[in-house]
Amino acid sequence: MRLPVMVLLAGAVAGPALEAQTPGPGSGPRQTMSQIMVDILYPAGDAVFYIATRTPTNDAEWAQLEAQTLSLAETATLLMMPSRARDTGRWMLDARLMLDAGLAAYRAARARDVPALEALNDALYMSCVTCHEDYRRGYGRRGG
Repeated sequence: MRLPVMVLLAGAVAGPALEAQTPGPGSGPRQTMSQIMVDILYPAGDAVFYIATRTPTNDAEWAQLEAQTLSLAETATLLMMPSRARDTGRWMLDARLMLDAGLAAYRAARARDVPALEALNDALYMSCVTCHEDYRRGYGRRGG
């Protein structure tokens, strides 16, 4: 069971990131923050946010959920890389919120604990909101 999860995770997280990079020394990441959000974080976050209405029903679906929740945690570590981090203060604290929520969601998915996943919605949501408030210009303001 662990091997399929790792294979799914490798494809979900590493595949797009590797395709977007040019090999060679000093060739940092090429995906934009928006691409990371849209391609990795939104689908993985939605898997947790909608767990009550999209509950896995078989081993393959649970394995996919495990991979998605692990993607949340691993994406947080990706955002902490020196080539991605905006600073070493608030950015790291915000990313740590996502890492903690992602790891807790992964543990809950491995245990097939739907109530625990539902209980993590607020922590995951706040990890997103906190970072957006700190780093996304105009976040939360309505146009006038």
